[in-house]
Amino acid sequence: MSEERRIVTVLFVDIVGSTRLVDRLDPEDVRALQRAYFCTVASVLRRWNGAVEKYVGDAVMALFGARRADGWDAYRAVRAGLEIQQALDRHPTGLSSRLRVRVGVATGEAVVDLSVGHDGGHGVASGAVITLAARLQEHAPPGGVALCPATHQAVAGLIAQRRVPSVTLSGKALPVDVWHATGVERPRPPRHDGPLIGRRRELAVAREHLAEAVRGRGARRVLLLGAPGSGRSRLLRELVRSTRTVDGVPVRWYPTACPPYPDGPLGPAADLVRALARARADDDPETVRRRLAATLTHVVPTGLLAVALDTVGDLLGAAIDPVRRVDRPGASEDRLDPPRSPADAQARALAYWRQVLLSMARRQPVVVAVDDLDRAAPALRRHLTTLVDLADEHDLPLVLVATGTEELNVPGRGVARLRLPPLDTITTGRLLRRLLRRAGQPTGLAARLIPVTGGNPARAVAYVRALAGADPAQLPVPDSVRRIVEARLDRLDGGARAVLMAAALAPGRTVTELADVLDWPPAWAAAEVTSLTDDGLLAPLPTGGYDVPDPVVRQVACARLPRALRAAYGRRDDDGTATAEASPGRMAPARRACAGLSRSAAGSAGVERRDPVPDHRIGRWRRRPEGGSSTPWRAGRSRLGGPKAGRTGGAGSRVSVPGWPPVGGPAPPVRVRRRAWAPGAASGSGHGTPRPPPRPPGSR
Repeated sequence: MSEERRIVTVLFVDIVGSTRLVDRLDPEDVRALQRAYFCTVASVLRRWNGAVEKYVGDAVMALFGARRADGWDAYRAVRAGLEIQQALDRHPTGLSSRLRVRVGVATGEAVVDLSVGHDGGHGVASGAVITLAARLQEHAPPGGVALCPATHQAVAGLIAQRRVPSVTLSGKALPVDVWHATGVERPRPPRHDGPLIGRRRELAVAREHLAEAVRGRGARRVLLLGAPGSGRSRLLRELVRSTRTVDGVPVRWYPTACPPYPDGPLGPAADLVRALARARADDDPETVRRRLAATLTHVVPTGLLAVALDTVGDLLGAAIDPVRRVDRPGASEDRLDPPRSPADAQARALAYWRQVLLSMARRQPVVVAVDDLDRAAPALRRHLTTLVDLADEHDLPLVLVATGTEELNVPGRGVARLRLPPLDTITTGRLLRRLLRRAGQPTGLAARLIPVTGGNPARAVAYVRALAGADPAQLPVPDSVRRIVEARLDRLDGGARAVLMAAALAPGRTVTELADVLDWPPAWAAAEVTSLTDDGLLAPLPTGGYDVPDPVVRQVACARLPRALRAAYGRRDDDGTATAEASPGRMAPARRACAGLSRSAAGSAGVERRDPVPDHRIGRWRRRPEGGSSTPWRAGRSRLGGPKAGRTGGAGSRVSVPGWPPVGGPAPPVRVRRRAWAPGAASGSGHGTPRPPPRPPGSR
């Protein structure tokens, strides 16, 4: 079994009036039109990491988040729908009128078969969400994108939407609320009216790091690191608000942010230039240029400012003329700019604006604040690295303060990292009681919400909002929290996710019991348990077993398993290990069903994960191939990057490596090389002195 229950986003696109269009065209013209239409749609879907599930006549159905979720699946689907409309408007069709399509986007739970081909396969997903997307498409206007309520909530603040009257869909007892996507919105920072709770110590440490950097005695890169929702963005805003001077000298703050999937890799750098001009996000390049000239005339040298102003259009994404006359103050009246590519023009613009920031730092301290730097494109990271390195080289008071996840790595000579741990229980209770009072809810609910929030401020806000009109005794996981948890699960290796799901179903199981459920060798399960424990996803119990300490992670992991797997595991757990050992035949069906955990998790990893367990974790030991000899064997990587295996046998023997390739792919042959030792091998076999294999980690 290789199925999972997952929250997916379905996009359904169909041609408006396709029947009338086909009737009046020649078959060859219809074929050319369909080819252009399908190629355009598929190209946009690939750009936004969508997978074509099937083609139904002239309609295309695509899935987002079916195999690997990143928390932005609904956003990517809506962006793909909007871009499909724009791409078809630009694409020449040879018709007297434009080719118009309708798009419907719905988000909900579906059962996904991970063994089916990734692109264009049939039966990949099943669920009511698929029918909902198709029905929404019928109610979208020509050239429009219709959204369901779940998708509307997932993209609120990122996509401009217009509420339309509710519609009655076939098979639905009640009318369905519908929104039409009209464009992309620039994310706005959330408003925080209340006091900062639980981060006073971190704020004081961040201010001290910043002051030391401005004085020239500390690292010029200050990173505020934490899990999503830990309050790092709020901490950055509090730092900007509370640190206006250092040692009595005013500090110039220039904030920017890295949105998810920006239109261009240098979008945050363009926002930084807008911040220099104190311009709005919707100001055109000419307005920004005028405001920059008025703001920086007495701050930056005239010659540098003139050439920098000439690059504003390039950096803000304006059209680049092949030849332009430079008529800025201080520039030659007869100089012509040579034709250049957009990439070269943007690189030139970044170089000039780096010099502008360095020139401003010679007058007073400058702090560049970047929120969510972990989302930044490589080009933007290189720009910021070069900027801080130049400031360090010239001993200028220019500091970079950025937020990101724990995995954020910023190169440079000096980096000060401030990690944000989860809030303690007392502080979490204070935060929840304050949120509950503002929401008009009983403060006594804080005791029930403390375990599920896990010290995460964003979780606390999401759970309190979910209380509106809901039963506190049966409160589901809020959608915003679930998206973050599912993305974290999908970042795990296939084997690690399988072990986590098995542990979530039956807390307190030992490594041996988990290996028995998954039909794995104990060393294999022990390696994954060790990795999950190091990551904080599993916690050892005094009884010797393991549990998932985060109840939300446990709930989301269990919800992914189909009913058959949960029932099979329950039967196996009820019968007990002793019964299984006495009558192994009784437990064979449950063992086979529960073994689908590993195949399901490994298949969903896709090409990112070829082998469920990395070689270095278990000493490279694997189970022997099905039908092979009793000789243990070892899998690794060849110098060419492919799999390799070794066991006693003749040269040129071939075996199949478990977990390679991913589910649904062809099984490549793997050449086997000779080994120096094998159990039962004669000491005079010509392979040298027999020696035992290395013990797997966790063995004694």
